Amino acid sequence: MNVVNKIGWDIGGAHVKSAVINAQGELLAVYQQPCPLWKGLEYLQQAVRTILTELTDQADVHAITMTGELVDLFIDRDDGVKQIIATMQTLLAGQRCYIYAGLSGFIPAAQVEAQHYSAIASANWLASAGYAAQKIGSALFVDIGSTTTDILVLKQGLVQAQGYSDYQRLISKELVYTGIVRTAVMAVAQTALDQGQEIGVMAEYFATMADVYRVTAELDETHDQSETADGTEKNIIASARRLSRLLGSDFVVEELPRWKAFAENIREQQLQKILQACLYRLQTDELEKQQPLMGAGVGRFLVKELAQRLDRPYIDFTDLLSNAVIQAGLSAADCAPAVAVACLLNVSDKIE
Repeated sequence: MNVVNKIGWDIGGAHVKSAVINAQGELLAVYQQPCPLWKGLEYLQQAVRTILTELTDQADVHAITMTGELVDLFIDRDDGVKQIIATMQTLLAGQRCYIYAGLSGFIPAAQVEAQHYSAIASANWLASAGYAAQKIGSALFVDIGSTTTDILVLKQGLVQAQGYSDYQRLISKELVYTGIVRTAVMAVAQTALDQGQEIGVMAEYFATMADVYRVTAELDETHDQSETADGTEKNIIASARRLSRLLGSDFVVEELPRWKAFAENIREQQLQKILQACLYRLQTDELEKQQPLMGAGVGRFLVKELAQRLDRPYIDFTDLLSNAVIQAGLSAADCAPAVAVACLLNVSDKIE
């Protein structure tokens, strides 16, 4: 075949991410666009078209994975998979599209049938972890994204997954539904420490974890493409004001240190949730002590901290690639599933 480059696509419910690699498996570029898919398929169309216009390296072979089928735009997951594939086929008309179906590998889009939908739905975690396992052998793979966290044990080049569907993975603690941008603070903590006393947190959509990590000065603004809870600015003062509402308080600038301390407490509660899930998987799958934690996703700065707490080495997903491309502030680790499906397709024997 004459095609040099391939594009991996990760179609999420809030973002579309893509990665371009060449025939040697070298990463050429990564892209991300907001995609509030629950509002309509036109947002997916717009996001993909925007990325296609930004491409500096052309390709006509595409590997596609997804989680967007979960949004409530669709009747059920099967309907979501079907409509996302149909939309991508239309947008990429005349080009070769392969759908990632997890353990079944890649299926040409035109050959996908209803019996494949369950394997395709939300399989992007397996692409990332599977690629990492091939590269590193054994590790605890932790991908902390804007909305969710995936925790997978890798052993001797294989993913030791106990669950496959989101339902199963929530039970096995391989999926923790918490992230560093879109997650509502009220979903992370019901109580918190404020000025030396414990206080209940209002169950209102007043603030997100993006506000927490903005106030702690850990948020890369490139990674926050979502609207704020109140639709106003994205700066430390605005984020602190949103956090103050959770305690029924009015914000004054002089009390910024108070809200920084509050944010640190919420951060610790989220980190503890992820840490406990990591410990559960490590104990269940008995991963040897010298094996590292591998971090992926826009929240992988937390994985570095988890590695320190667990007294394990840390490896970044970006280290798996021979070159470290940064595109508009994004790296390979920020778009791990898109990178993974592109790389996996590159070595697949199913390309026709």
